[in-house]
Amino acid sequence: MELFDQAQSAQQAASAPLAARIRPRTLDEFVGQGHLVGPGKVLRRAIERDELSSLVLYGPPGTGKTSLAHIIAAATKSSVEQVNAVTAGVADLKQVIARAKDRRRFHGQRTILFIDEIHRFNKAQQDVLLPHVEEGTLVLIGATTENPFFEVNATLVSRSRVFRLEPLTDDDIRAIILAALKDPERGLGALRVSLDEDAMAHLIAVSSGDARIALNTLELATTGAPEEQGQRRVTVQTIEDVTQRRALAYDREGDAHYDHISAFIKSMRGSDPDAAVYWLVRMLEAGEDARYIARRMVVHAAEDVGLADPMALVVATSAAHAVEFVGLPEAQIPMTEAAIYIATAPKSNAVVEAIGAARTDVAEKRADPVPVHLRDSSHPMAVRKLGHGRGYEYAHDHPEGFVPQQYVPDAVKDRVYYQPTDRGFEAEIRRRLRAWWKGIKRYTPE
Repeated sequence: MELFDQAQSAQQAASAPLAARIRPRTLDEFVGQGHLVGPGKVLRRAIERDELSSLVLYGPPGTGKTSLAHIIAAATKSSVEQVNAVTAGVADLKQVIARAKDRRRFHGQRTILFIDEIHRFNKAQQDVLLPHVEEGTLVLIGATTENPFFEVNATLVSRSRVFRLEPLTDDDIRAIILAALKDPERGLGALRVSLDEDAMAHLIAVSSGDARIALNTLELATTGAPEEQGQRRVTVQTIEDVTQRRALAYDREGDAHYDHISAFIKSMRGSDPDAAVYWLVRMLEAGEDARYIARRMVVHAAEDVGLADPMALVVATSAAHAVEFVGLPEAQIPMTEAAIYIATAPKSNAVVEAIGAARTDVAEKRADPVPVHLRDSSHPMAVRKLGHGRGYEYAHDHPEGFVPQQYVPDAVKDRVYYQPTDRGFEAEIRRRLRAWWKGIKRYTPE
């Protein structure tokens, strides 16, 4: 079976979905992923020169993995076969391998095997491929939405190059929609579709960087759009009817963007978990970048909770990792957990105040040398000739692992930058500092 013969004929059929009909045929038609297939990039050169080695395309749905495989199929002189890991088994793979061996033996022709959703193959199925990829009988192109370093046989991954595809940008989605609206043969050009600008913005927002969602939604909306003077007018209401999602007043680059994130942060700072969840969900539903929200929670956990509850930063960072590792919609659960945890944690900005006070002294006071007893003493000559480290007392030689000694230049030896509060874990930190530095430094709440 030659590559994509059936798929290509299906794309040309009038009944094929718009996302299939409008699939790019060449790299010049391909939108997005400039870091991979932009001018001069490694993957683009390999495709154009027909010099591909085994590779894994990893990224969210609707970002172009299958489209790239179709482009490779059209450009290569190799024979290309396709299997889907959901439906194919070991017997199917053995048939492909047998045909590939025959082509190589009798015609000197390579075989490229495209496996969609390769992460769904179990270890035994993946192991069947390994020796034939190693010896060059097959050039593997795997597509997956899951991290291949976790979900694909490590040996197989090590024999392949992994290319990560990113979610399409708003501009990418817009370009794909406009191309579909203009194309009279494969797209919607013959229907003379009029798409309002606010409808375009809402369509882009609900697509969340997924071109397939954007095109399928556009096609459904066009089907139900009323005709006005020979045109089918798609409005925000039409998009809402198709997606069952209300268009929220939101501009990801304007005032609404900053106002919403400000309300979210102030709700967490104000210890109102209900308000924090409300603003989080509202931003996500409006199409805000989940990674941006996660980054703000990480900053807020450090800035406004601080050491009053050190776990807040751990929880926020874990939520940010979940956004990258799991993606939406599932990642909204750990994101909500983080928002609630931060909102209900004791608050302290003592760390931020310490940074500010230290920065002021660094800017305004003399930058005296490091005291001799604190200087690096790893080199024997530095100790013998320069006295580095002389007089330094090793904390672990003393009871409780602590000894009071001067750790800064004289100009700032009496300065106290960090003033822990009496809230949460900082109360314990304050107790320790006051016990250790009694009579030397004064640690009290501001």
